[in-house]
Amino acid sequence: MKTIYGIKNCDSVKKACKLFENNAVEYRFHDFRTDGINEDLIASWLKSLPYRKLLNKRSTTWKQLNESMRSKIDIDTQDKDIINLFIAHPTLIKRPVLVNDNNEIIVGFNEQIYLDICR
Repeated sequence: MKTIYGIKNCDSVKKACKLFENNAVEYRFHDFRTDGINEDLIASWLKSLPYRKLLNKRSTTWKQLNESMRSKIDIDTQDKDIINLFIAHPTLIKRPVLVNDNNEIIVGFNEQIYLDICR
């Protein structure tokens, strides 16, 4: 089953869920805030993706991090550090994160990609 990860008030997540619902695609929604997020989940994503693809630098949370923290992330980040950061601040994860039936991970909402999945 497909799983959409994100937060329920995110516009991109809402678009992804609505598109699946309108096309009768069965999926599960996992809310970072209510369902939680853990080290194993993020580590599994990082096996397939570089952390930069998951990092949402347009988020308010990113902008609120102090400059030294942002610089450290860009220069010297290890998987363990970014995992801890994502757990502490789940809104730093670009949304939605879709894990499809083949365990392929798609980050962000692209209508055409989602429509292709519906076929």
